[in-house]
Amino acid sequence: MVGVEVPGGAWFVSYAGADRAWADWAAWQLIDAGLQVELDHWDWGAGDNFVLKMNAALERGRFLALFSPAYFEPDRFTTPEWTAIVAMKEKITPVRVAEVVAEPILRPLIAPDLFGIGEEAARRVLLEAVSGPRRPTAAPAFPGALRQLGGSGPRLPGSLPRVWNLPARNASFTGRDTLLVRLRQDLAANSRVAVQALHGRGGVGKTQLAVEYAHRFAGEYELAWWIAAEDPALIPDQLATLATRIGVAPVGAPSGAPSADAVVALAGELRIRSRSLLVFDNIEDPAVLSPYLPGGSVHVLITSRSPHWKSHASPLDVDVFSRAESVALLHAHGAVLSHSDADCLALALDDLPLALAQAAALLTDGLSAADLTAELARNTAEVLAEGRPADYPVSLAAQVRLTTTRLAADHPGAAALISALSLLAPEPFPVTACAGHLPDSTPLADALATLLTGTTAVRAITRHSLARAQDGTVQLHRLTQTVLRDQLTPAQREQAGRDAEALLAAADPGDVGLPSTWPAWRVLLPHLLAVDPALITSEAGRDVVRNACWYLMDRGQARTARDRLQKLHDTWSRQLGPDHEGTLWTAYCLARAHHDTHDHEVARALDEDTLRRRRRLLGEDHPDTLSTASNLANRLAALGRVEEARDLGEDTLARQRGVLGEDHPDTLSTASNLAIRLAALGRVEESRDLGEDTLARQRGVLGEDHPEPLSTASNLAIDLAALGRTEDACVLGEDTLARRRRVLGEDHPDTLSTAFNLAIDLAALGRTEDACDLGEDTLARQRRVLGEDHPDPLSTASNLAIDLAALGRMEEACDLGEDTLARQQRVLGEDHSDTLKTARLLELLEATEDEPDIE
Repeated sequence: MVGVEVPGGAWFVSYAGADRAWADWAAWQLIDAGLQVELDHWDWGAGDNFVLKMNAALERGRFLALFSPAYFEPDRFTTPEWTAIVAMKEKITPVRVAEVVAEPILRPLIAPDLFGIGEEAARRVLLEAVSGPRRPTAAPAFPGALRQLGGSGPRLPGSLPRVWNLPARNASFTGRDTLLVRLRQDLAANSRVAVQALHGRGGVGKTQLAVEYAHRFAGEYELAWWIAAEDPALIPDQLATLATRIGVAPVGAPSGAPSADAVVALAGELRIRSRSLLVFDNIEDPAVLSPYLPGGSVHVLITSRSPHWKSHASPLDVDVFSRAESVALLHAHGAVLSHSDADCLALALDDLPLALAQAAALLTDGLSAADLTAELARNTAEVLAEGRPADYPVSLAAQVRLTTTRLAADHPGAAALISALSLLAPEPFPVTACAGHLPDSTPLADALATLLTGTTAVRAITRHSLARAQDGTVQLHRLTQTVLRDQLTPAQREQAGRDAEALLAAADPGDVGLPSTWPAWRVLLPHLLAVDPALITSEAGRDVVRNACWYLMDRGQARTARDRLQKLHDTWSRQLGPDHEGTLWTAYCLARAHHDTHDHEVARALDEDTLRRRRRLLGEDHPDTLSTASNLANRLAALGRVEEARDLGEDTLARQRGVLGEDHPDTLSTASNLAIRLAALGRVEESRDLGEDTLARQRGVLGEDHPEPLSTASNLAIDLAALGRTEDACVLGEDTLARRRRVLGEDHPDTLSTAFNLAIDLAALGRTEDACDLGEDTLARQRRVLGEDHPDPLSTASNLAIDLAALGRMEEACDLGEDTLARQQRVLGEDHSDTLKTARLLELLEATEDEPDIE
């Protein structure tokens, strides 16, 4: 087939990234035949506009398309290329570089095959495709002649160099096109020694990627040599063998240690040769390999679990598969399963290629996807000890065991650290925060004795790619963590549990009431929520786990905290008994969680039981007893038993002032709550006086931005408004809202509560539009954070309906009022005060709508 005739035009080679070797070969053949060629990675530089370049190339009309399965994938740039040519009613000159069926609109075009035939035949087919049949102008070369090392130009893709010892290609290899193209670009673009280190966790497919690269780009090399480098002592022998193979060392050297002269001679020869590839597979120590790097223009690939290669190579992180690649791998290994089953399995296996290949082997042996998923949930390590694919030397479980055994021999403290982390969450753990804070003389404590020793332990772990390290944290890979945990013996699990608790206690960020500690709590929180309560045996450990739940409640996540606290309370009640302080403090926290989730009766019962036990065990004036009494007053008030709450609050406040002093934070907290009780009983001036005194003391003790004085200020603003001092209430409310937004965040329930009250004050001052805007924003945030049926957003919605009506937006007001009333009747009941308030409002709105207009 004759190509598009455009005088003076260059042939634009269109190809998929996976077929870059074919593109290089075809472009070289065209140039060698005297034709002009434009190839993106040859002719387009950094900063060039890809779309404009491609458009200009297409306008010139000479278009050689390399058809392959990858070429017709919908997300490739090749799709707009060929569709643009078709749209221009121009001709494409296609050739096939792999078995593929073209898109229907292109099937009438004859596309000769370049694959599956010899290089000279492929060259002839290519040149006939672009310019018609050609007679030879010189005598053909003798077929038995061999190309010499150092020949110019790429060979036919798929043909192997004369010097070659690489492993066989994996027939089931899938994905990784982006990494392969990047590897080729980086190696080809490097003007000095080109050394690329493929690093990543065990089972991620580093070796398979290196093998695929060598086979896919074999035509670019005249020499490709594989060195198994796991045992560094065996490297010289393998290099000496290569030296003998290419004739720079004599055959039949004396037995014994390999000749150092042969290795030196090889390095010298490789430095002056081009088109050579060395692969050092599975080496961990860069310093060991350094003497064997030849320099010059030799391309070197390294596979390693260690990421520490920056001084010797360009590191390239090989991560797990994308989900699409995972599903493709399962199917490539012959597993027959639905897309949803494949997706679930890939998720369970962390998209790790080795684990996926093992799963596919088990599925093809007759195990169903559901059975395999259930077995993985039961014991991941046991499952991943089975089904080892032929192209991997060991199973994932065996690989993890071998790696951890080696780590334990090299650095016992680092091994203790990963065992402890296997019992926590698969999230970053702040290891550096623990340095110097582990009291026991154990391998873990020794490893984290200082920041320097801790850094050494972390480096030992990352060198084996068992975890990621960043900014002082260590994160175990999810699947690795599961396998590690499953492989622990009972004795090892017991020690790992003690170490995990020691880590949590050592990383305790401190007072959850201080905003400065909140970033550290956020990092530690996943681990405190994940740890098995049965592993926590010390009061320091129990404190940090409970405080994590308190942090959650302070951040408005009371439901999550309540569920976790219930598990803690159940476990520790059995372990310690109901009178133990660990159990009582957990009940104290659990009562607050029930209170915050509006289960006030359960909260009251818990606090009453705790107060009764503490009075008996500690006495009525013990600070812990008084703290419980203060909380019980809050529960009574929430149940409408306000007078009882006031009486208990007054008694508790008097005792705390006597025992702790007037400025103690616990005393001030009780005073703040008592002010609310007084206001509820109509004693607003007393409430205001107590609130003002408490706020001044709290600001002096805790600072103006601490959550406790901000809570008191928010309540004081309500008292000021109730006393007719609406301007003062508005000023205090705006200041408190600004501080709460800055300290707690715009979506925190306490911030939204202040915004709710401020909207009421704004409306009372006639600033109805401001009130409406604030009310709409608050309602949207409350619904997102708390849910549409929570009492707080329902109260906000009811007040917003009033503001909408005041602005003449009657239809919106009625719609919102009707929706709110229906929800309150369902959630709160028809006789609840909030429900009755909304019902009266709705009656008023409907009556106003029914009034006739008076002209």
